[in-house]
Amino acid sequence: MNIKKLDPSTSPRAAFGDHLRRSRIERGWTQDQLGERLGCSGTHISGIETAAKFPAPKYAVRADKVFGTGLTFQILWGAIKNRSLLTGFSSYLAEEAKAIEIRMFELDVIPGPLQTPDYAAALADAEVQRGTIDEQQAQERLDLLLARQDRLLKGPNAPYLHVVLNEGCLRRMVGGVEVMSSQFRYLEDVAVLPKVTLQVAPFSMGARRPFAAPVILLTLADRSLVGCTESQAESYLSHGTDMVASWARDYDRLQVGALSDVESLAMIRAARKDLDACQH
Repeated sequence: MNIKKLDPSTSPRAAFGDHLRRSRIERGWTQDQLGERLGCSGTHISGIETAAKFPAPKYAVRADKVFGTGLTFQILWGAIKNRSLLTGFSSYLAEEAKAIEIRMFELDVIPGPLQTPDYAAALADAEVQRGTIDEQQAQERLDLLLARQDRLLKGPNAPYLHVVLNEGCLRRMVGGVEVMSSQFRYLEDVAVLPKVTLQVAPFSMGARRPFAAPVILLTLADRSLVGCTESQAESYLSHGTDMVASWARDYDRLQVGALSDVESLAMIRAARKDLDACQH
């Protein structure tokens, strides 16, 4: 049995292989035993786990069925196919798939799990126009996002999702008035889901707002914390460090300082009505 260790942050294929290996070991299966369940040899499983072999999409589908993981492996496979993801984001996806609670703060863009397809497409189209990605990569991003949304918002084991939007997320125009109005309506609908809490951090918080960059905190089943932030080109993960603990305390402060869920919904609704008025 090959026990070569992988750094899941090095590539989407490594993230897929690492997650497959961890899932197999948790079940107490050998590579041959997992191979029997997925319809391939133990040697092939070894190749996937060490990122030496490209996992066929059928194995992602079968792995989700075998491990009962919803769309997790299919999302990770989508990250392999998608050539335009931030460095390290595939490693984040593997951790997100295990989270029982997700806390997010975003500065000026509606975070992916809450984006409408038109809003997400407008962001991707802007990158195509800048030459950052091509049209195929833009479509791959959208496909991956929709799969994530299905798991995070509609799946049977959807995690609790707490999102704090900086007010700038509501003020930055993306895709035009109609796209933004529809996006706000969608936020109004999502905000009342039983496992979703949505707040807005108003500009009036000023220097009391603790974060100057996007932050995500994942709580895993064993109550351990994983923190994630990102730059223009890379996602950074941190597991259970003092820094992550500090982020968790700051997130608590952010929740207290932000508008309540009722006040936040009222601000979103008012922003949408202002846009609707512009169309008449």
